[in-house]
Amino acid sequence: MLEKINLSKKMSKKECKVLMEQLEPQLSLLQRKLKDYKVPVVILFEGFGSSGKGTMINELIQPMDPRGFKVYTIQKPSEEEKMRPYLWRFWTKLPENGRIHLFDRSWYTKIVEERAEKRKNREKTENAYNDVLNFEQELARDGMLIIKFFLHISKKEQKKRFQALEDNKETSWRVTEEDKKHNKAYDDWQEAFEEMIQKTDTSFGRWTIVEATDREYAKIKIISTVVDIFADRLAKEEAKEAKQAKEKTMPVPEIAEEAGKISFGSSVLDAVDLSKSLTKSVYKKELADLQKRMALLHSELYRRRIPVVIGFEGWDAGGKGGAIHRLTKTMDPRGYEVIPTAAPNDIEKAHHYLWRFWNHMPKAGHVAIFDRTWYGRVMVERIEGFCTEDEWRRAYNEINRMEAQLADAGAIVLKFWLHIDKAEQKKRFEERMENPNKQWKITDEDWRNREKWDEYTKAVDEMILRTSTTYAPWIVVEGNDKLYARIKVLRTVVEAIEKRLK
Repeated sequence: MLEKINLSKKMSKKECKVLMEQLEPQLSLLQRKLKDYKVPVVILFEGFGSSGKGTMINELIQPMDPRGFKVYTIQKPSEEEKMRPYLWRFWTKLPENGRIHLFDRSWYTKIVEERAEKRKNREKTENAYNDVLNFEQELARDGMLIIKFFLHISKKEQKKRFQALEDNKETSWRVTEEDKKHNKAYDDWQEAFEEMIQKTDTSFGRWTIVEATDREYAKIKIISTVVDIFADRLAKEEAKEAKQAKEKTMPVPEIAEEAGKISFGSSVLDAVDLSKSLTKSVYKKELADLQKRMALLHSELYRRRIPVVIGFEGWDAGGKGGAIHRLTKTMDPRGYEVIPTAAPNDIEKAHHYLWRFWNHMPKAGHVAIFDRTWYGRVMVERIEGFCTEDEWRRAYNEINRMEAQLADAGAIVLKFWLHIDKAEQKKRFEERMENPNKQWKITDEDWRNREKWDEYTKAVDEMILRTSTTYAPWIVVEGNDKLYARIKVLRTVVEAIEKRLK
């Protein structure tokens, strides 16, 4: 496919100048308007070595407001990045709403390199591209505009540019032995790039192939493409705004309630035996044993470079804090982090909802414990109307894919739902109200949430059924007895780690 592209296309400097005088103000205006509509944009550049990616990025950003963009150069992963799931380094670099992030190389680079150098078979490559496609699709569905450029030059042109760099004292350092090897293996790289384009050219992330032999031609093609795509997206945003404004003025039809409606949904929580309990003596004995094992296991996790992700969800006053405290008591504080999850702040709201959790995913050998999690999307955000039905429904698959990526990177992933009944919750609320040292734990919001108990029960049941997997299981904890709940959590974590270490 790439070998058939006409790489001889040229443009005079005079023609380029005339076109740039037209394009530059358009690009500047469109950037400002997309910012007003809070559209996040990712523009990535892939291509052969010395095809001009850095130069083209510089040309593209010149007409833009520098306060509205950021450029990332993706090089070999650092030691920190090697200790994280592959996509972590890209999730953490995503733009907030209204900003543009440009990537000199991207999440495709590693896949292409491994393919060109025959370090990854077709099956593993297929899986890698599926992960990337799912990643892009999630971002696009959340409103991100993704623009992808591939800069194409011939083998002869690449060699010529390497030589020119080498001949100049100021630039000779830029040409490495690895670059020369790439030129010799040009056909292998071309094949790998073709595979990349064929597998990842989608409606939500189209590739634009840029004939990059002539720099004026390449510059105009890139900038005009960005202008066209920006203009198209702006038109869609304006149309959506107009539609929403019209809908606000239209009367909402009354919907009659369905009499005698019966739910046949499967219930996980109904089957939970909340009578389970432990005596204090048994509790103390088991606690001491499990905490001792946990201390040793934590050291072994670090030695073996195994990351652990533990999520805690549950009813308000369900005992999450107490369970976390007992779990971490004998762990090395340098090797774990407890992440309390509250309502998202303005910066977090300006990103994809999973962004803030990716920022806290542990590196190899470390433990991340989330006190409330990404499942807020399908519980509180769903029930309180903080997201659309389409958003929370597709979140099940998005979450499953994220947890699969964590597991594929070697992480142990466990999720606990701490379950209590409504009467027990009321008792604990009242105890907190009467205790001056615990009054801070109870809020008006807790009482309001209690009024929606049935709605939350339905949401939790669906959440567990849709997202409990072999690689990231849900463990429902019988929590009416705090002692029993704490031991069950600790034992589950200990046994899961021991199983992995065998």
